[in-house]
Amino acid sequence: MADYIFIRKSRNAVSSFLHVMLNLLLAVASIGATIITGNCIIGLVLVVISKWRIFAVNHRYWWLNIRSSLVDFIVGISFVLLTYAAGTTLLPVHIALMIAYAVWLIIIKPRSSFNANVLQSVIAVLLGATAASIFAAITDSAILVVAGFLLGFAASNHVLVQNGDHDASFISLVCGLVFAEISWLSNSWLIIYTIGNTGICLSQLSLVLSVLTYTYLQIHAELDKHGNKLKFSHIALPVIFSVVVILVLIIGFSQPRFNIH
Repeated sequence: MADYIFIRKSRNAVSSFLHVMLNLLLAVASIGATIITGNCIIGLVLVVISKWRIFAVNHRYWWLNIRSSLVDFIVGISFVLLTYAAGTTLLPVHIALMIAYAVWLIIIKPRSSFNANVLQSVIAVLLGATAASIFAAITDSAILVVAGFLLGFAASNHVLVQNGDHDASFISLVCGLVFAEISWLSNSWLIIYTIGNTGICLSQLSLVLSVLTYTYLQIHAELDKHGNKLKFSHIALPVIFSVVVILVLIIGFSQPRFNIH
């Protein structure tokens, strides 16, 4: 019996080690290939291939699996696109993106608590909206609107489905439409904040949508907790926080020198 337990623990340890190494390899390879080739295709293909389990079942479950993995897809694709946007000259931002993607894959993504799901959704919105803002500025505004819808739907669906909400699809569609509308309204005033000369950047839209995502998910959790009966005192902190942050961003950090149009 003792030998069986030892063998089982050894296998679990080896499995965990391989899991960490494969995820680390994915982060390094997808980001590294994008930097070296100056093209995002290889990195995007690697992200898609890493989700092969989605299609390793009957095709009737593909859409369900894609929906459940949409947040992870968004994060992986965003890391690759942000790397591509940063250029082929190695900068601190490339190293930061590589480390951040590894942290996402190894530490953040595997967690399944409510708070972890909220964090995962907020990260997806933050990265996805930043990438969409950058590419919308050099291509077409439709990218931003479509991305906004996908981000809203994915962020909401990720948390609500994990919590067993029966109306997850409908509510998530509404959330996606709201995010798409906000993205469309912000298209004429896309603002990027940069951190010194590191190359690290975030869009104003991504910060606004991230704050709204957090607040919305907290409000929904409180509604669920109190049987759809809610007092303002239950949600006062996240609501006040979101209002203050958004007002500060719009009023204090919307100078034209940040505008990428």
